[in-house]
Amino acid sequence: MVTETARTDSIMALAAQAKAASGILAQRTGAEKNAALLHIAQKLNDRAAEILAANQADREAARLLVESGEMSDAMFQRLKLDAAKLADVVAGVQQVAKLEDPVGKITLATELDEGLRLYRVNCPIGVVGVIFESRPDALVQIAALCLKSSNSVLLKGGREAEKTNRVLAETIREAIEEAGLPGDCLALLDSREDVNAMLGAEGLVDLIIPRGSNALVRYIQQNTNIPVLGHADGICHLYVDRAADFGKALKLTVDAKAQYPAVCNAIETLLIHQEIAGNFLPQVVEALQQAKVEVRCAASDIETYQLEGVKVATEADWTTEYGDYILSIKTVVSIEEAIAHINRYGSRHTETIVTEDAAAFEKFFAEVDSAGVFLNASTRFADGYRYGFGAEVGISTYKLHPRGPVGLEGLVTYKYKLIGNGHLVATYSGKEAKPFTHKPIQ
Repeated sequence: MVTETARTDSIMALAAQAKAASGILAQRTGAEKNAALLHIAQKLNDRAAEILAANQADREAARLLVESGEMSDAMFQRLKLDAAKLADVVAGVQQVAKLEDPVGKITLATELDEGLRLYRVNCPIGVVGVIFESRPDALVQIAALCLKSSNSVLLKGGREAEKTNRVLAETIREAIEEAGLPGDCLALLDSREDVNAMLGAEGLVDLIIPRGSNALVRYIQQNTNIPVLGHADGICHLYVDRAADFGKALKLTVDAKAQYPAVCNAIETLLIHQEIAGNFLPQVVEALQQAKVEVRCAASDIETYQLEGVKVATEADWTTEYGDYILSIKTVVSIEEAIAHINRYGSRHTETIVTEDAAAFEKFFAEVDSAGVFLNASTRFADGYRYGFGAEVGISTYKLHPRGPVGLEGLVTYKYKLIGNGHLVATYSGKEAKPFTHKPIQ
């Protein structure tokens, strides 16, 4: 039996190896990393049958957990990795290879004086620990982005995807090593005890990214001194303004809820301006019910608009991330009330306004406190792949950089590089101080 001390020592050793590997990656060229990414894509294709078989085994075991009530149907849906989804994953890796390498990019260049030059240069974060639930495709996305940004990564997936994650991690690590890069830049953790050990690896692990339930994210935030990037909830809204095009509003509502309800960028609440509710609300309820969505509304709205087959919404519905075919609907008297509702109950993820009034959108954009604020577009577009990032390591709802879908830009920090030739601070101090030039360097 492995003791807690032995397990902690093992994880610390993995983290130390990952730290050393990140230093090696930081010195490799973009071309070398791109070649490794393309080799990963090829290896994933080569081992597709093995990957899909492992996922099928995971899903068969998970189906029993759903039947016993130990796993939600939403989590079960996210577990699926079929041929089409694997093809998308491979395409994502290939897209990451095509992106500009962020490492070494100069974002500021200033001449302080003749021969004294200051540069701000992007560099890797170092070692990133990522804990995620259910979605095995997330493992590939995270690994690809970390490799491209010269970061090492320690990965811990959920037990429900254990077999799939193991094959994916082995495939990616083999491809990295075959491409001549350090395989220690990627490691797969096995248990919750491993996660607890990683959370204590200050000085070796530089950033923790949890992807999963509210409970998971809260646990991580409360049990580590390492910086944490992530979001605890995905409570997104769509607001139908009084100046909305009804056709657009109907299609956007159904897409944002029913296209794939198990993900964090699906809407959980629909807000409708009262001036149009008499015409629009019955239509949207019918459209949602045809899409097999359970609708919940305030009792007064059910009575006022004579809605059939609709359940009564309670205060708890405004704070619930269903992750399922359920949508709560509320009528509001003004755009101000819609904004206030979103800022009170939302999770700062993504919100949409449907309107033909440009001024209404500018007000909505300025006052809604979320990472994504959209006009006449589904909240489901809030995704690293759809944004052109190739993939994402997660969604951040914090106000500090990064925010929203976190791609390569969110996986680098920077250093200041100062190049001089014996320059002394004393030269620029006192009564005879020499002035700085502070000229931008082209």
